[in-house]
Amino acid sequence: GLLRSDSIPEVGEDAAASVGMAETLSEEEQDELRKELAKVEEEIQTLSQVLAAKEKHLAEIKRKLGINSLQELKQNITKGWQDVTSTTAYKRTSETLSQAGQKASAAFSSVGSVITKKFEDVRNSPTFKSFEEKVESLKSKVGGSKPAGGDFGEVLNSAANASATETIAEQTQEETH
Repeated sequence: GLLRSDSIPEVGEDAAASVGMAETLSEEEQDELRKELAKVEEEIQTLSQVLAAKEKHLAEIKRKLGINSLQELKQNITKGWQDVTSTTAYKRTSETLSQAGQKASAAFSSVGSVITKKFEDVRNSPTFKSFEEKVESLKSKVGGSKPAGGDFGEVLNSAANASATETIAEQTQEETH
């Protein structure tokens, strides 16, 4: 009588359907179910009391060992992190990110090489060579009889120094007159 093939209504099913089921049970079956219900409720209450006593005992043991909530939280976080890092999904993601980082590094390296090559191309271009010659010509006019040559940076520094020297000399002459 207790194991019937009728299905028990799921949460959200029509309440009227479950009332109709109770009407199809005999008085004897209903009494048996009520007794079983009372027994299950009593078992649940007993288990709840046992669980509460066990939790109290656990708390007492932890107190004696000096384990506090913060230490437990740290242990739980550490264990949780270990569990996460041991999962296949984490390992795959970690590998993927590592590969992506390596590819990004290689891409940045190649971009740097491309930029360096472009600067070399510009420096070797006829326009830049012409500009460099004009600066050297200006240097020889400003600097006097110094030999021409040197790289572009040296030429600019030399021209800037000569210009600054002339400006100081002019100021000194004006002050003496």
